[in-house]
Amino acid sequence: MGKQFTAILPVHEEFILRQHLFFVGSAPLSEDGHVNLSPKGHDCFRILSPNQVAYLDMTGSGNETSAHLLENGRVTVMFCAFEGPPNILRLYGTGAVILPESAEWETLYPMFTSLPGARQIILIDVHKVQTSCGFSIPFMSYAGERDTLQRWSIQKGEAGLKEYRQEKNTKSIDGLPTPLGQKN
Repeated sequence: MGKQFTAILPVHEEFILRQHLFFVGSAPLSEDGHVNLSPKGHDCFRILSPNQVAYLDMTGSGNETSAHLLENGRVTVMFCAFEGPPNILRLYGTGAVILPESAEWETLYPMFTSLPGARQIILIDVHKVQTSCGFSIPFMSYAGERDTLQRWSIQKGEAGLKEYRQEKNTKSIDGLPTPLGQKN
């Protein structure tokens, strides 16, 4: 049976830091809007305090989480144990998008490994932590990170990434604006 906590405990932090993959879920307020679930890899997740986390978000073909956070703030992060004892850990909270050139970016970005294609930081205030058994999660072995997105970002260059983000990252698939879209 799942257990709930009001903050990230040391045992939760140890589990999170061992994971190579996490998932981010968000949704618009509209009942016919699309729920989004995004996998995230690389060394891009940071625990800032027992009730605050952040991750460095890379340029991608969509920007759903960003639009949903701007609209309603709701977000869930999930970690699954693919190695070792079974476990699922979810962080429930409200998030905000931190864009480059902001004062918050200047404070938070140095905490991350610099990755080509970084477009924003997602900052989450965690109000609930839930663990559950994870008995149905298969064993999978970590073989390493893909470098495809980083190579693509380097090839695009800053000007190409800016153009791509303007084309693909300013609205959600439901037409909601993102902070990147409002920036312009």
